[in-house]
Amino acid sequence: MNNESPTKMNSITLNPTSHAQGEITLPGSKSISNRVLLLSALCQKGQVTRVRDVLDSDDTRVMLDALNVLGVSVTQTAAHDYDIIGTGGKFTNKDADLFMGNAGTAIRPLTAVLALQQGTYHLHGVPRMHERPIGDLLEALVQIGVQVEYTGNAGYPPFTLTPARIPEGDLSLSIKGNVSSQFLTAVLMAAPLLNRNVTIHVIGELISKPYIEITLNLMARFGVQVTRDGWSSFTIAAGSQYQSPKEIFVEGDASSASYFIALGAIGGGPIKIHGVGLSSIQGDVKFADAMQMMGANIMMGANWIEVRGVDEGGLRAIELDCNHIPDAAMTLATAALFAKGTTRLTNIASWRVKETDRLSAMATELRKVGASVVEGADFIEITPPTDDGWKHAEIDTYDDHRMAMCFSLVALSKVGVTINEPECVAKTFPTYFQVLQGLLK
Repeated sequence: MNNESPTKMNSITLNPTSHAQGEITLPGSKSISNRVLLLSALCQKGQVTRVRDVLDSDDTRVMLDALNVLGVSVTQTAAHDYDIIGTGGKFTNKDADLFMGNAGTAIRPLTAVLALQQGTYHLHGVPRMHERPIGDLLEALVQIGVQVEYTGNAGYPPFTLTPARIPEGDLSLSIKGNVSSQFLTAVLMAAPLLNRNVTIHVIGELISKPYIEITLNLMARFGVQVTRDGWSSFTIAAGSQYQSPKEIFVEGDASSASYFIALGAIGGGPIKIHGVGLSSIQGDVKFADAMQMMGANIMMGANWIEVRGVDEGGLRAIELDCNHIPDAAMTLATAALFAKGTTRLTNIASWRVKETDRLSAMATELRKVGASVVEGADFIEITPPTDDGWKHAEIDTYDDHRMAMCFSLVALSKVGVTINEPECVAKTFPTYFQVLQGLLK
């Protein structure tokens, strides 16, 4: 199999191919892995949680390293399994410097938890992390007495947390919902540590709602029930405490499944994907519905998805509000290269505050391969190249794992594609290109 041929140390050329088929097992979900690792550490003192099938990636290593620095007992028992001993919500290290890389799923919830530890913590990361907003989260926490000092640009890492001055009695705070759902996730996960009634009010439209569903589902599995008023407010009762489920399995990553669903549709399949399915708690599993709208033939079981090409007539363009699948929607943008008509993806403003400005990056790279693209504040329109308009391109990935994986689909065009800096996939799927190589025929 020689579809994949390096052109230089930091790029991979995927030669043109027309077919993809096979079976894969997904790595664990990044979103679930980092939530479960932190929740396990917050369980009652001495309780042991065995966390199985943890994703091995840059972002989960950031969380594991941080927990170690904070004094949490973490023991690796197998390649993807860890035993974590609960701290009762109180870390032993009250003075720490924490490097958070570019891991949003680590820095946001850890910030909320550390803000309540009555310690001094300095959080920082790679340069891109220092461009990713966190001010709305910290402004919400300041409402209940959290103390923060920005050591760079206000509203962005790096920053230092110092002991909070939390008032007595029930607490209420408001948080913006239209920048990142990770801010609400962070406050929800930290709230039980306050041991009083806490009500969180959401200002404006809450984006990426399925990620909040993941958070609420996992908190419940760790013994904390959240009372909600739709998507406008959430209340955690006094006395709520995290209890170890003793053992918990991390689902396969539904966002990563999107590349293989699209691959099976464009490349004919069949491709069977193990690790997510009808029983998944991840919203991105609904990417399969979007691909069915485009004409893909898809079957699903409790823990698997199988794709067998497309309906007669091929893929067709769609218009879709992508608030429910913000990460997986990126894959629709490259799948649109193979669809008839103009695809319009809306409600994706959150792309701009991810690992890179994904809206701008996606528009730039899609044009390189010959597509016509309209980029708006919160939407993108893609018209595919004509048959003779495809261009072999070197795709810049902006140190963003999803850019690299999305544009790998262009291997199924008649010109192939070169992916620069492919090692960025280590953030969520270190073996992605090896797995892909096994499916391209």
